[in-house]
Amino acid sequence: MALSPRDVVVTEIGTGLEQRIETGRHVLASDEPVAAGGGDAGPDPYALLLAALGSCTSMTLRMYANQKKWPLEGVSIRLSHERIHARDCADCENKDDARVERITREISLAGPLSEEQRQRLMQIAERCPVNRSLIGPKEIVSRLVEPPLVEPPRGA
Repeated sequence: MALSPRDVVVTEIGTGLEQRIETGRHVLASDEPVAAGGGDAGPDPYALLLAALGSCTSMTLRMYANQKKWPLEGVSIRLSHERIHARDCADCENKDDARVERITREISLAGPLSEEQRQRLMQIAERCPVNRSLIGPKEIVSRLVEPPLVEPPRGA
């Protein structure tokens, strides 16, 4: 089956937790930290998710500022993820619903921007496509396919 340039193929490497990620002509690795049973050969899946959100946010802000010809000199974003207990769910029947996934995104904008420009860029950050995917309705469709999408890496 031919893959489109936007497809991502993830293949395990060996019998550990390390993963090879292929997207277009790019190859990345993902793994879990040693403390979680991995080999720390790459960022964990949540770090990759945060990286997707952060890079999309930065790109969206850059494109908007360029279009408006605003003096944005640089964007830096720090993200973190945590699971917190939802106070509203203290009495939930399904305790799986008692936690909220919280992503904190701290955005630093460099340059002589006005306060109005800074506030508008913060509004635009909420409109980045990955942000919208994370907060909007979701559907993940999984299906078993044969033969394998890719051949396992040699030496695995």
